[in-house]
Amino acid sequence: MQKLKNIYHLLQAILANILYGFPSQKLKVIGVTGTDGKTTTTHLIAHILKKAGKKVSFVSSIFASIGGKESDIGFHVTTPSSFALQRLLKQSADNNDEYFILETTSHALDQNRVWGINYQIGVITNITHEHLDYHGNYEDYAKTKLKLLKLAKIGIKNTDKVVNIIKKIPNLTEFNQSNYSSAYNVCKQLGCSDEEILNAMKSFVLPKGRLDLVYDKDFKIIIDFAHTPNALAQLLSSIRKLYLEKGGRLIHVFGSAGLRDFTKRPLMGESSGKYCDLVILTEEDYRTEDPEEICKQIALGIKNKSFQIILDRQEAINHAIKIAKVDDVVVLTGKAHEKSLCRGKIEEPWDEYEAVEKALKL
Repeated sequence: MQKLKNIYHLLQAILANILYGFPSQKLKVIGVTGTDGKTTTTHLIAHILKKAGKKVSFVSSIFASIGGKESDIGFHVTTPSSFALQRLLKQSADNNDEYFILETTSHALDQNRVWGINYQIGVITNITHEHLDYHGNYEDYAKTKLKLLKLAKIGIKNTDKVVNIIKKIPNLTEFNQSNYSSAYNVCKQLGCSDEEILNAMKSFVLPKGRLDLVYDKDFKIIIDFAHTPNALAQLLSSIRKLYLEKGGRLIHVFGSAGLRDFTKRPLMGESSGKYCDLVILTEEDYRTEDPEEICKQIALGIKNKSFQIILDRQEAINHAIKIAKVDDVVVLTGKAHEKSLCRGKIEEPWDEYEAVEKALKL
């Protein structure tokens, strides 16, 4: 069935390219894929190129920035539909941009939604456990990600080796050292000097919902989009190193999306249980699944650690902040920048930042 759907998506992509005149041929398109770190790497590449005086537009999971104007790309979307994407590329070309940075998902690659895009460079940040509900197994998932390198004139596969120049940037977490290394390698290919890259990196502010310290008084509150086992492990271990070496507890509020890869749920629980002192499991876009059952599946991976299930996300956040003591860190993961919470078949308005503000006022 999916193969038939992919033929439909291919036809859509062909029509979209024809309708908008194959706009990517007028641009240098950089594709960024990977399980984790895509958004940070996309924003960072765009930032470096802009600081180097280049005209740049980009599309990430947070928003599209075309000619300096930001626009929403929809609920739970990273790579837009073929028609929406080609329209954005056309707007960028009409703006006489030189570069277009495109956060590119495995779904978009598999479904042929990026057919016809002239990728100058493709970069893979990493490949870890995710989307096995769609791809079936890790091997097929990895093969799909690698398609980007075959589509691009230049393919860059990131490694765990951190570029030396990155080590000059203070207070950079290990996972962001990897993201910054990916961006560095791309920008070097595009002719940027080490000095240009380093100066731009020093002024870069992480995108919304990425290690976002939103409250820093007697205790701290951090919002992050991490929603895979690897991302949680990287994030939570980094938070311990940054903020908890002298004491304090790490309190984690999170869930897992419904009708998505269920095999990752206990692994997410394992990552949280390994680094956190208290885990509060809650809803996260449960769709038509039972949110309590999702939480129980996550809990299977939590070993020898205290955890609670509070299904209402606002109530879970309220409780976490209420019990926080001096020097504690409360971290909320999975929603970050997203503007809705899918309950059943309804996308209800949601703002993680407003939820924190409400909890602090109680």
